[in-house]
Amino acid sequence: MKSDHTPMPGPWALFLLLALALAGCGDDTGDASQSESGDVPDGGRLSPEELAAEPAPAVLADGPELEWDDLIPADWRPDKLFEEYDVGNIDDDDPRADALMDKLDTLWAEAPVVPELDGHSVKLPGFVVPLTTDAREIREFLLVPYFGACIHVPPPPPNQTVYVVTSEGGAYRGELFDTVWVEGVMHIETFDSDLGSAGYRIDAVRVSPYEEET
Repeated sequence: MKSDHTPMPGPWALFLLLALALAGCGDDTGDASQSESGDVPDGGRLSPEELAAEPAPAVLADGPELEWDDLIPADWRPDKLFEEYDVGNIDDDDPRADALMDKLDTLWAEAPVVPELDGHSVKLPGFVVPLTTDAREIREFLLVPYFGACIHVPPPPPNQTVYVVTSEGGAYRGELFDTVWVEGVMHIETFDSDLGSAGYRIDAVRVSPYEEET
C-alpha cells in the first residue's frame, strides 16, 4: 500500500465522494487491490452468522480479517439522501448545497455500527492518526480507511473510525498516516476527540506495518 499524498478535491466535493463511496460499501466486489485514492483494500462483508460463529476470545487468537465494509450495517445507505437532490447540478454557492451538507452532517453523526462485532478478535488495516502529536511512542490513535482523514480532509463517519488503544509495552512506534495492521479485540464504544469521532474501539495486542497479502 502506498501512503503518498495524492491531490484531493475540495471539502464539498470530497464529502459527496465519501458518501457515495460508503453507499457502495455493501456490495461484494471481491477486489482487494490498492485504490488510487489511497484507501486500504475494501471487499466483502462478514455476515452476522459468520461473526456469531467466531468465538469471542479473552486474548488474541487469529481473528477474522475485516474489511472496512464490515463496520457498516448493510441497511445504512447514504446514497438515498441524494434521491432528493440533483447532485450533479449543485455548486458550492447553491442554497441546496448547504441543505444537503446539513443533512450529511446529521447522517455522519448518527452513522450506526455493527453490534455483532463487539467482543470479537479482529484484524483490520488502516491509516494511523495519533491523538498526540509529540509522542514518539503512540499508545492511542484513530485508525481510518483513507489517507489524510481528520487532518487534511474531513473525517469519516464514526462507523468508519476506530479508536485504538495499545497494550502496556506495545505502543506503536511510527508516524502520522503510517499504514498498519491492527490486531486485537473489537468493542462497540463511542470515542470523541478534536480529530474525529469513533464508533468502535480496538484493544490492540499487535500493530504492525501494512503489507498487502497475496
